Amino acid sequence: MSMLPISAIILTHNEEANIGPCLQRLVEQVSDIYIVDSYSTDRTVEMCGRYTSHIHQHPFENYARQLNWAIKNLPVRTEWVMRLDADETLSPELIHELTLKLPALEEDVSGVYFKRRVHFMGRWIRHGSMYPIWHLRLWRTGKAYCEDRWMDEHMKVISGKLVRLHNDIIDDNRKNLHWWIDKHNKYASREMADLVRLQYGIHGENEVTPNIRGTQDQRKRWMKTWYARMPLFIRPVLYFLYRYIFRLGFLDGREGLVWHFLQGFWYRFLVDAKIFEMRKSCGDDRDAIVQFMKKEHGLSLEQ
Repeated sequence: MSMLPISAIILTHNEEANIGPCLQRLVEQVSDIYIVDSYSTDRTVEMCGRYTSHIHQHPFENYARQLNWAIKNLPVRTEWVMRLDADETLSPELIHELTLKLPALEEDVSGVYFKRRVHFMGRWIRHGSMYPIWHLRLWRTGKAYCEDRWMDEHMKVISGKLVRLHNDIIDDNRKNLHWWIDKHNKYASREMADLVRLQYGIHGENEVTPNIRGTQDQRKRWMKTWYARMPLFIRPVLYFLYRYIFRLGFLDGREGLVWHFLQGFWYRFLVDAKIFEMRKSCGDDRDAIVQFMKKEHGLSLEQ
């Protein structure tokens, strides 16, 4: 099978547990692989060196800025660029579909959406609004960038049409639950920053416009804006019940119970607890909130 005319960009930090399976498959599928590592302390860089010579080090600020640095600075030579995480692989069906359809895409197509299939504790999480979730992961070189947000960032094309493929990227992180909880504690601070920015109308450049009738990205942003207006501590309860009961998350078994409770309730309750702590400290003083976020969480609200 000939290589797809794609350069894959993978951001890494201490991904020893995941990067091997990701690169083993990818190296046989795409023309170039670019690793942007944020100074890993495990064997990540050594393992990446077995599959690609394109390894770059850059300090990490947030995912969006790291990816945009890669888009602007990497010497990409292919027609297409793909964003992939270290714990993700392309399904065989998606590779076959790309092989057939990518050469036939019209010149005015600039971006391609894939479906993301999440595995947790070895189980595919199919319910609770977790599948299908569409992500813009493939774009023509020079035609897209990542919106600058602390969390929930999306790719945006500069011009051109968007299309969807039918098959999946598989997200199967091999790290343990301790790591997952630690990661989501950090995510909770970033999510808090985004919700506070929504409250005060602080927006980055060229962000996705909330629209209930728009693309999945726009609908998701509309729902997040609506969610941000709901009362603290009530909204995570309602969100969990919506996902687990009304969106049939209970059909995902015991692994699904752990996933939907932690990701759909605990994580969002933690975000609210952090917002509650901030409000007790700062009240509604915007300047005090900006300083609190910088001092306590190392995050800037004003981008």
